[in-house]
Amino acid sequence: MTYLAHERYCDEIALQVGQLREVIASGAELSATVPTCPEWSLERLVRHMGGALRWSGTLVRERAQEMIPWDRIPLGGGPEEQGDPAALDAWLAECGELVVGALREAGPDLKVWSWTGMATSGFWARRMTHEITVHRADAALTAGAPYELAPDIAVDALDEWLELVEWVQRTGARAWAAELHGPARSIHLHATDAQPELNAEWLVEMDEKGVGWRRGHEKATVALRGPLTSVLLAFYQRLPLDAPGLEVVGERAVLEFWLEKSNFG
Repeated sequence: MTYLAHERYCDEIALQVGQLREVIASGAELSATVPTCPEWSLERLVRHMGGALRWSGTLVRERAQEMIPWDRIPLGGGPEEQGDPAALDAWLAECGELVVGALREAGPDLKVWSWTGMATSGFWARRMTHEITVHRADAALTAGAPYELAPDIAVDALDEWLELVEWVQRTGARAWAAELHGPARSIHLHATDAQPELNAEWLVEMDEKGVGWRRGHEKATVALRGPLTSVLLAFYQRLPLDAPGLEVVGERAVLEFWLEKSNFG
């Protein structure tokens, strides 16, 4: 699978941090419940995201060859001040600068511990790009703010999610992975607004051997069609399947099964 350029990921992380900071600066209520993560407030969401950036940036900067516990990361949980938008914003900005600076200095091929078989700084650049992509959507939904995403990032986010689910199923790293084995079923994802050169269509197959996927336009048990960003957010379970612009064709229960089981939360 072809990934985006390392600098593209670094640039996108910096952009996404700036856009998340705009949500904080907009006057959004930090105590508001995040509808897509109802156990979190908006402030808790931002602290989680900033902490992930700070942790991964520390892994890369220290060339870590084993996991660094979260409690060893200075200010990994956020600023001491609670409910203070200015303090939260300044801390998030610092988190972004830390991770982007570490990634740019390292380049894509530095050996760094990760929780998958791909133990490089390039893994963390890609992972943090898509981690903040989805959590900025959470923040935008909470604040009632608009959400836009560059098409190349959205396509790569879908690729990465499918790769992660495939890895989990193959390694048995999560208990739910075993349930993805079973009779032959397939899911077609079709972004209806993407430029042809992006090839923004996917076929996901499940059978007794497990999970496999590839890009392309093929018949499937069920299809999810709609704008690229909406398809991504629905597949991340950030939009309902009946959200405006989305269409489910075929056996909806197969898609609902996938969404229920392929969940890292």
